[in-house]
Amino acid sequence: MSFVTVSFFLGIVGLTLVVTYIASKRTSSASDFYTAGGGLKGWQNGFAIAGDYLSAAAFLGVSGAIALTGFDGFFFSVGYVVANLVLLYIIAEPMRNLGRYTLADMLTARFNEKRVRGAAAFGTIVIVILYMIAQLVGAGALIKLLFGIDYWLAVLIVGIMMTTYVLFGGMTATSWVQIIKAGLLLFGTGLLAVLVFAQFDFSIMNMFDTIANDHGEEYLVPGMKYTSTLDSVSMMMALVLGTSGLPHILMRFFTVKDAKTARSSIKWTTWITTIFFSMTIFLGLGALHLVGVDSIMAESSAGNTAAPLLAEFLGGDVLMSFISAVAFATILAVVSGLVLTGASAISHDIYGEIIKDGKLTQKQQVLAARIGSISIAVISIFLALFAQSLNVSFLVSFAFSIGASANLPVILYTIYWRGFNSTGAVAVILTGVISSLILGVMGPNFWSPVEGAAIFVGDPLVNLAVPAIITIPLGFLVGYLASVLSAKKHNVAQNNVIYNEIRVKAHTGISVQDSSH
Repeated sequence: MSFVTVSFFLGIVGLTLVVTYIASKRTSSASDFYTAGGGLKGWQNGFAIAGDYLSAAAFLGVSGAIALTGFDGFFFSVGYVVANLVLLYIIAEPMRNLGRYTLADMLTARFNEKRVRGAAAFGTIVIVILYMIAQLVGAGALIKLLFGIDYWLAVLIVGIMMTTYVLFGGMTATSWVQIIKAGLLLFGTGLLAVLVFAQFDFSIMNMFDTIANDHGEEYLVPGMKYTSTLDSVSMMMALVLGTSGLPHILMRFFTVKDAKTARSSIKWTTWITTIFFSMTIFLGLGALHLVGVDSIMAESSAGNTAAPLLAEFLGGDVLMSFISAVAFATILAVVSGLVLTGASAISHDIYGEIIKDGKLTQKQQVLAARIGSISIAVISIFLALFAQSLNVSFLVSFAFSIGASANLPVILYTIYWRGFNSTGAVAVILTGVISSLILGVMGPNFWSPVEGAAIFVGDPLVNLAVPAIITIPLGFLVGYLASVLSAKKHNVAQNNVIYNEIRVKAHTGISVQDSSH
C-alpha cells in the first residue's frame, strides 16, 4: 500500500463527502430526496445518467471481457451505446410526462391499483440488487488488489460509504457524485487509451495485426466466448433493450423539469457513452497484449482487474492508483444511485403508497426512504459476498435481461396499447422477472464443469449465458394473452377513457383533467 494510492483514494472520498454535505443542506422534502427537486439541467442529467450507466461493469468488466474474449467482450460496448437510441426515441418523453418518482408511479398513472404498484416495486428491487451485487463484486476485487485486504471487508467498506451518500444527500448528492465521476472516468479512460495507442505507433491496423499475430485471430472475430449465434443474439437483445427497463435509469427522467430536457439528457448521455465505449477496445486489447491473460486471471479469474493492471504496466503505481481511484468513484456513484432507486421502491411504493395509501408527511417519507436505503444496502452486501467468482459484466447483463423482459413490455403496452389492462401489467412483470431468474440460474454462468469457473460445479441445463431471447418475447406474449383473456373482468369503457388521457399526457405533458379546468 503506497502513499500515492492512499492519497488518491482519500481525495476521491473527501470530494464525494463534501458534495454529500452540501447536498444534505438542500434535501428536506421527498421530492428533493428522490428527484433533486426536478431541477437538473439537460447536460447535468446527461452526465449523471452516464455516471449511472458507466458502472464497474462498463469500466472493469468490459475491459476484462475484451482482454479475455476479444470481440465477444466488445459486444457489451456496442449494446450499451445502441440502447440509448431506444431510450431517446421511445421511452424518455412518456416516462417524464407520466411519472413522479418511480416506474410504479408511471404505471399507476393508468392502472391505479396496488397490485400493479407492488409488482413494479418487486421487479425494481430484484434488478437493483443484481446490479448492486455487480458493483460490489467489482469494488471487492479492486480494493483487494490495491490494499491487500480481504474481499468481504472491501465489500463492507463500499457498502457503508454508498449508504452514507444516499442517507444524507439523496438524489442531489448522488447526481453530483455521478457527474464528477463521469468526468474523471472519461479523462482516465482517455489517458489509458492514448498510452495504449502509443504502444502501437498510433496505428489501429498495427494494433489489430499485432493482436492477431501474437495472440491469434480469434480475438478479433466473434465466437470465442459466445460460440452459439443464439447466445450472441440473446446477449445483444438484453443489452440493447434492457436499458429502457432499468429502474435507476428511468428514475433519472424525473430529475428534470420537462420532457424536452429529458430528451436533451439522453443526447448528452449518448455522446458520452459512445466516446467511452469506443475507448474500451484499446483498454481490453492493450491489457491482453501488455499484461497478458495469465497475469490478469491470476488477480481475478473473471478479468475484473484488467484495467488497473494495464495502468500499472503503463504508468506504474501512480497511474494505477489514479485509475483505481476513478474506478472506485465509479462504483460509489453507481451504487449510490442504485440504493436510492431500491429505497424508493421500498419506501415510496410499498410502504408509502401500498401500506399507508399515500398518507405520509414529507418528514415521514424522507425517514422511510432512509430506512429503505439501509435495507437494500444490507441485502446487496450480503449477497455480494457469495458472488466473487462472477464477471461483473455478466451480472449487469443479467439485470438488463430482466429489465427488458419485465419492465420494457409493460412500459410499451401501457403507453401504446389500448387493450392492455392491470392483469396484463402484473403478468408481464412477474413473468419477466421469474423466468429470467429461473433460466439464468440454470445457465453456464452459474453452472460449469470446471471448478471455480462458476458458482456451482456441473453441466448447465440451459446453454444461454443470458436468456433474453426467450424471456423478452415471453414477457410480451404473456402480457398480451393475460390482457385478452381477462378483458371481460375489466371495465372496457373506463379503460378507453383513461387510455385516451394517458396518450395525451404521455406525448404532451398536459393532463386532460388540468386542461379542462
